[in-house]
Amino acid sequence: MPELPEVQSTIDNLIASGIIGEQIVAAEVGWPRTVGGDSPAFAAAVRGRRIAALTRRGKYVIFALHDDAGGGGHGPAQSWAICHLRMSGRLHLVAASEPRGGYERLVLQCATGRELRFVDPRKFGRFLLSTDPALILGKLGPEPLAQDFTAEVLRAALGGRRRALKPALLDQGVIAGLGNIYVDEALFCARLHPLRRADSLAAAEVELLHDAIQRVLRQGLANLGVSLGNGHSNFRLPNGASGGNQEALRVFRRTGLPCRQCATPIQRIVVAQRSTHFCPRCQPAAES
Repeated sequence: MPELPEVQSTIDNLIASGIIGEQIVAAEVGWPRTVGGDSPAFAAAVRGRRIAALTRRGKYVIFALHDDAGGGGHGPAQSWAICHLRMSGRLHLVAASEPRGGYERLVLQCATGRELRFVDPRKFGRFLLSTDPALILGKLGPEPLAQDFTAEVLRAALGGRRRALKPALLDQGVIAGLGNIYVDEALFCARLHPLRRADSLAAAEVELLHDAIQRVLRQGLANLGVSLGNGHSNFRLPNGASGGNQEALRVFRRTGLPCRQCATPIQRIVVAQRSTHFCPRCQPAAES
């Protein structure tokens, strides 16, 4: 579930908690697939590394790991741990004495006595090492909040794509960081039906969609992401706090409730195997 706002809020929270500069002294792998299958190799590769920086690309959390010894025995002096939270992954930075909950798939023990815990009930998340991040991140599309992401860039990304808008916008090669929640919200704000063909938009409609994408993402960031429900898979920030953006959602998971704009009941359909929510009055279907 975590999308750009949730991932960026996670990163911001970790940085505010002082993770930059932490040195990893040991790694416990609870689910080998989380780290690519070779738990001993992963643990050996991160031991002694310092977390030098923390950034984001699309839905990925990127840890820059530095070997202050210049790579003596541990590989290159600079490497990266690239984390994808997938459906249920969360990162928690807590004291080592804090009780564990049973879903920790990876625990990085830090020299200060804290632990970075990768909690992932559904086991779909990944925490992989790389000496060349482009091998994992190179196929991602533009960042939707970057200064160079213009309406013209969006128009070029959608041009020639005959599929529906919903799956086109979910494609990380088209735009990086969007997922089910923020695509539904952006399409509502732009008054575009999710089944509208991506290559059918007029220039003015692309402008509206571009503005809507940026608006809903910034709103998500301001509200620290979406936390829906109380289950183990629900998004939480590293300090355990919930996001608040669920209160501002206009269509996502509001099936049957009145549209906040026109009072028409929100409808749910399945598009590309994803639950899709929209207002049939505010987002009329294109005429055939």
